[in-house]
Amino acid sequence: MKVRVENRLAQLRKSRGVGASDLARRVNVSRQTIYAIEAGTYVPNTEVALNLARQLEVTVDELFSLQDDPAAGSEALPAEVLSNEPPSKGQPVRICQIGARWVSVPVSASPYYMPEADGIVKSIGRSKGRADLLVFAKDEASQKRIVLAGCDPATGLLSRMVEKISGVEVVTAGASSKLALNWLVEGKVHIAGSHLEDQKTGEFNLPFLRKQFPAEEFTVVTFARWEEGFVVAPGNPKAIQKPEDLARKGIRIANREPGSGSRALLDRLLAKAGVEPTRVTGYDKVSFGHLAAAYCVVTGEADTCLATRSAAQTFNLDFVPLHSERYDLVMRRRTADLPAIKSFLDVLQRATLRRKLEVLAGYDTSQTGSVLLY
Repeated sequence: MKVRVENRLAQLRKSRGVGASDLARRVNVSRQTIYAIEAGTYVPNTEVALNLARQLEVTVDELFSLQDDPAAGSEALPAEVLSNEPPSKGQPVRICQIGARWVSVPVSASPYYMPEADGIVKSIGRSKGRADLLVFAKDEASQKRIVLAGCDPATGLLSRMVEKISGVEVVTAGASSKLALNWLVEGKVHIAGSHLEDQKTGEFNLPFLRKQFPAEEFTVVTFARWEEGFVVAPGNPKAIQKPEDLARKGIRIANREPGSGSRALLDRLLAKAGVEPTRVTGYDKVSFGHLAAAYCVVTGEADTCLATRSAAQTFNLDFVPLHSERYDLVMRRRTADLPAIKSFLDVLQRATLRRKLEVLAGYDTSQTGSVLLY
């Protein structure tokens, strides 16, 4: 099998506004050497490779990689895998470039359809959450594509409208609010969705951001207000109305993962009702996302879960409202100036999107698109 060294030197150098002569001077090589490396006609030694990576503030792996059998039409790409669970070999993924970093989001098959993907996991990396991907069209994936992490089922409505209007593709990575915000700070996603409530003030998200990430500068934009409550089978056959009912014999729940706003809300409701989690059957049964939890009610694996009204409506289930929350979209301030992000934010102002969110998801859109002070 033929193996060659691929590099992203030209792309990274230009993205940082560094001239070839300037970079050559910094790493003590000639300008012609820089051009030869970029053209792929010269492979630098270890010292030069390390110096180049240092000057461009990337890892050597992000700058250079091995490409197997280029005639096969695919290439190897080291990338972060954004998932609640470890990646598996052969798993299809979507990919996106964020600065100098490549990230991938696993996709799953829908009934009757193979998933749309840019490649597959070729091998699992040594570091947690990393893998080598076999990708089909890396250049296409890096253009007009952004990554949104979060748990709101209705962001799919926003994503499809953004792509239709602006051509910007939104790749959604399912994650709890805390995990999405951590990925944002680590530079793995462009936008993080969150609905974390501060118990002292009743404010959402801003107190958490100030406390956990005091050195960061964010732009926070409201997506919508939603209701969380018990998702139950049609007709609510188990008559589940309040948190105390979860401790009744014969009631099984599907819970959310630690770090999610829904898990935090359930814990508060149980504590206020004086119900110990150990008395709730299924408390340790974790579902990643509102739709995944609601689907457990559809299949009969659980009698209820705590999720959004939109999750209940998606599967034609009944809903018992308990609490109103605000779901915000958080991004780094410098990211908000990117053309693709501006296109994304412009769609939030459209009346058509608001009508869809109100009718299809049952959301309050009176604050949709509002930029919050931070």
